[in-house]
Amino acid sequence: MQSVSLTRNNGAPVNVLCLGAHSDDIEIGCGGAMLSMIADGVPLNVYWAVFCAQHERAEEARKSADALLAGVRSSTVAVASFRDGFLPYEGTAVKEHFEAIKSAFAPEMIFTHYRDDRHQDHRLIAELTWNTWRDNFILEYEVPKYDGDFGSPNLFVPLSDALCRRKVDHILSAFPSQRRAKHWFSEDTFVAVARLRGMEAGPGHRFAEAFYCRKAVLR
Repeated sequence: MQSVSLTRNNGAPVNVLCLGAHSDDIEIGCGGAMLSMIADGVPLNVYWAVFCAQHERAEEARKSADALLAGVRSSTVAVASFRDGFLPYEGTAVKEHFEAIKSAFAPEMIFTHYRDDRHQDHRLIAELTWNTWRDNFILEYEVPKYDGDFGSPNLFVPLSDALCRRKVDHILSAFPSQRRAKHWFSEDTFVAVARLRGMEAGPGHRFAEAFYCRKAVLR
């Protein structure tokens, strides 16, 4: 299995765009990768966009992002209030929101939802990501749920035991509303997913996050 580096050797900052339909999606899908790059000292300029977050969940989203991104070179946290579960039916406004992000930030690496996610909000974010950015390195992350939509990802970011624990602890502490509302939102779920993907990443990796890389150009 070939290994590649997602970091630079020249110390130049990397512009990273993180897109999530809901307040906890980014942390679940790529929180470990973000923490790993921060821990490795990669200078990051981050634009963190959450689309469906209202009231308590909006406050959770802002506080969580600020805490997780502590130590990055610069960060913008944008939390919109589109209605949860109805995102595809607000398509024009959502597309305009994407265009506003494109005008404000020039990403090199983008984390977004898995294109074949069963949740309609997640799928729309993935589709508009590819529609909006065509010359960027895009990684699609996964969010566990009872729909059974996990697939076979092809890019893995190994996590140390300490980073995996930090990610899981952060998610559980940052989103009490989800712990109350969702039966699967628990420590054992997140650790189990990371352990499974760590096994798939190959020997020597106990925990990992997994992504779908549909197109990459070597330069």
